[in-house]
Amino acid sequence: MLTHIEGIHHITSMARDAQVTDRFITDTLGLRRVKKTVNFDAPEVYHLYYANGTGRPGTVMTYFPFPNIVAGRRGAGEVGATVYAVPEGSLDFWEKRLEEHGVTGLARETRFGETRLLFDGVNGDASP
Repeated sequence: MLTHIEGIHHITSMARDAQVTDRFITDTLGLRRVKKTVNFDAPEVYHLYYANGTGRPGTVMTYFPFPNIVAGRRGAGEVGATVYAVPEGSLDFWEKRLEEHGVTGLARETRFGETRLLFDGVNGDASP
């Protein structure tokens, strides 16, 4: 029996363009697609899972591609940022990689004594 939560299994978002989002997640972020199912509430819509090379829980990001979805507004009920942990000392690598892939909004900030790299996600929206 599970006695405590050890972390997040996955985070799910929605995206307008499946191909653009797939390229961003695989080519830019370097994750791989580990599973494809359907949205149980809308079985005609895929539920696409991406993760590190082993599909380890905590690395999984999923999304539903809805071609006609309207852009969300940040506020109550809307996530404003998604944060990934990277190995210590690798922010320069990730900043260069994101620049090379044309990612916009690159900036560094320090919170709670840790520096993080901020960037826009697919199509300038919040990180997918």
